[in-house]
Amino acid sequence: MSEFIPLSVPNFGTKEAQYAAEAITSGWVSTSGAKVGEFEQALARYVGMPRAVAANSGSSSLHLAALAAGIQPGEEVIVPTLTFIAAVNPLTRYVGAAPVFIGCDDSLCIDPDGVEEFCANRCTLKADGLYNNQTGARVRALGVVHVFGNMADMPRLLDIARRYRLVLIEDATEALGTRYTAGPLAGRFAGTMGDVGCFSFNGNKIITTGAGGFLVSNHPDWTEHAKHLSTQAKADVLQFLHDEVGYNYRMTNVQACLGLAQLERLEEFIAIKKARYEQYRAGLDGVGGLRILPFREEADGVRSNHWFYSLSLENTALDRDTVIAQLQARGIQTRPIWALIHEQADYPGCEAYDLDKAQFYRKNIVNLPCSTNLTEADCGRVIAAVKNLL
Repeated sequence: MSEFIPLSVPNFGTKEAQYAAEAITSGWVSTSGAKVGEFEQALARYVGMPRAVAANSGSSSLHLAALAAGIQPGEEVIVPTLTFIAAVNPLTRYVGAAPVFIGCDDSLCIDPDGVEEFCANRCTLKADGLYNNQTGARVRALGVVHVFGNMADMPRLLDIARRYRLVLIEDATEALGTRYTAGPLAGRFAGTMGDVGCFSFNGNKIITTGAGGFLVSNHPDWTEHAKHLSTQAKADVLQFLHDEVGYNYRMTNVQACLGLAQLERLEEFIAIKKARYEQYRAGLDGVGGLRILPFREEADGVRSNHWFYSLSLENTALDRDTVIAQLQARGIQTRPIWALIHEQADYPGCEAYDLDKAQFYRKNIVNLPCSTNLTEADCGRVIAAVKNLL
């Protein structure tokens, strides 16, 4: 058997090593180095926002977003059930809020119909905001995740948030580089259209700093507050005075150096992702009932970053977990989509609606290898191994 094909791994080169070595030899390795600010400026330019705040993870970025948005204990946040749990915990449990779970549409992103139905039929809009008829709690925010780099239906979700006075928090941790190319939001990147947006540089993301993330906002004061909180809320650095509870969430200088090198290669990585996606689609879509889930594309006025590829087994006799095990035995790493969050141990009895598609995709999806250093030959080997299972 030839070399193991992992699901998703970093793609580092000589420039990443060079930039990181410069930080190490300079002695500026922690959060005080100048490269952190330089990386923030480069990120802001790339996504077309005036300011970015670099953090040590996507999760901490989301926590900062919830704090900057003023989500209070006892309030509720509308969130997707089909996503990684780190998209939900910081917006709810970390700040003492409760989730209301909504299922997905065929993009795997939160279903606007489900959000609309909940707001219109299960809530009451009062002068000071939206209130849940069942719990009496104020529904403060809507969390939207751009799943696997696929753009959520932002025109509809932005309209819903405006009409029901909800803060819209975009989780673009998987969608750096995804943007609208046509329509009313043309030129806007995932993560830049709501009130606040967050991104991730985890090791499996399209670019990585090992761990890290960043936040942008259409409210300048929120961005400044998020940065303040990320550096332990220091009001006077010399005298160690702090004016509120802060957090050790700042990105390090070494991570920022890696990020600067990776950001220079982002468009190259997106092109590779798209090429491998097209290869998978040509080789597997429609074969024996298999389906490669589509991304919103240029025809929909979207340029996706094609971060993760999803193979649907819905029209085959194949079992998801058996497929994963058999491909693993052939040296090919795959994975199922996430377990639904409303079924997780820490969320018993939480409200959940519009679940049919989320449950369907949870049962039928296998995610295929998608690293930016996945070669055409590697991809062909995966295709052949999947076909062999039919």
